[in-house]
Amino acid sequence: MTGVSQKPQQLPRTGQDTLVRARIALGYFALVAVLGLFLRWLMVSPVDGVNFKYFLHAHSHVALLGWLYCAFFAALLYIFPVATSAARKSFRRQFFLTQVSVLGMLFTFPVQGYALFSIIFSTMHILLSYWFARSYWKHVQLNIDTRTHATSLKYIGAALLFMVVSSIGPWAMGPIMAKGTIGGELYYSAIYFYLHFQYNGWFTFAVLGLLFWFLEHHQVYFNRGWAMRAFWLLALSCLPAYALSVLWTKPADWVYAIGYLSVAMQLAGLLYLIKVVRWVWAEAVLLLIPWVRILVGMALVFFVLKLALQTASAFPYMADLAYKLRYFIIGYLHLSLLGFVSLFVLAFLLQQGLYRLGRYSGIGLTLFLTGFFATELMLFGQGTLLWLGLSALPSFNWLMFWASVPMPVGLGLFFLGQLGLKVSGVGRLSKSGFTGF
Repeated sequence: MTGVSQKPQQLPRTGQDTLVRARIALGYFALVAVLGLFLRWLMVSPVDGVNFKYFLHAHSHVALLGWLYCAFFAALLYIFPVATSAARKSFRRQFFLTQVSVLGMLFTFPVQGYALFSIIFSTMHILLSYWFARSYWKHVQLNIDTRTHATSLKYIGAALLFMVVSSIGPWAMGPIMAKGTIGGELYYSAIYFYLHFQYNGWFTFAVLGLLFWFLEHHQVYFNRGWAMRAFWLLALSCLPAYALSVLWTKPADWVYAIGYLSVAMQLAGLLYLIKVVRWVWAEAVLLLIPWVRILVGMALVFFVLKLALQTASAFPYMADLAYKLRYFIIGYLHLSLLGFVSLFVLAFLLQQGLYRLGRYSGIGLTLFLTGFFATELMLFGQGTLLWLGLSALPSFNWLMFWASVPMPVGLGLFFLGQLGLKVSGVGRLSKSGFTGF
């Protein structure tokens, strides 16, 4: 709706569900940052009886399946809310069981790593994601005007499909581990398969789906032809782009050729997306609150950098360099997960009033961004110094620990800033008017 509302409206029950889900997701985000800081401390001063890899598994699983999965769960049901009591109960049940699986992974991975109970909880999450993908897509097909939201639904449908496809990686882990090939090429290829379709499929297309929903919802005209060309180029390139994740194995020449083709298609898709964004930016930016403008702008810049780094990885020298210098890989993963996806999700939920910026949350966001930029500069800086054969940064692990401190502190403050947010307050007033349901 484009008219200005004089006061926030009381949300229906589905709005209360969305607010709770968004807040729980943010809690996971803050927890992920705490775990990340603890991992940095273990690099400085290992603790007897504490397994670094086990906590790393907990950190990564809660980041992907706690913070981002729950945030997208909330956002997708916000943009296309369910109308029936039966559907609301079904999604509540799904979300509750998802919390059981995430908390199960949180407490079992640090103790046993990949073992019986952690595998049970992670398998549970996969099955729940199938349930969500099926029930959500059935819901939008039956209840949403597919003509008005044709573009966003294309991207969201692809996102759900890639989420399901990504699960092939974890399913393959069972036979691989049973054969005793943990740590081999097949083992890491399965992990990278999962990460590729999570980062470049599920998360990327979900973000773009939310972006186009916003334009459709506010009736901002955009060139649908360009948007759909971008969709097909990015979607069709996603599967062959997996080749980029296995170039470190030094495969046959035809695998490199597939990698080159996929990055060419991705770059073409990116160019069409840039054309769409440039076309609508002047109008769309007026609809955004100030902090959201900053976050969205940064997220889009990081999206371009993400695809640029993927393009570089298609070349054998750069692929081998990234494999040898893990700082580049860690920096790239954080750039994609935090710089692109997480900043956009935070911006979207802020714009819709599901998060708010008060005194503490504004300071918290500033601290989080400070820590993020500092750690990214250090990771890529250290990698570049080693690549050039120069002296490495002294006391690097100590520096990374202190540079990481603002992130959990900032997210903690941001989370605490949401505690007074009332359900009836969702749907903030902005220059665009009331942006609630």
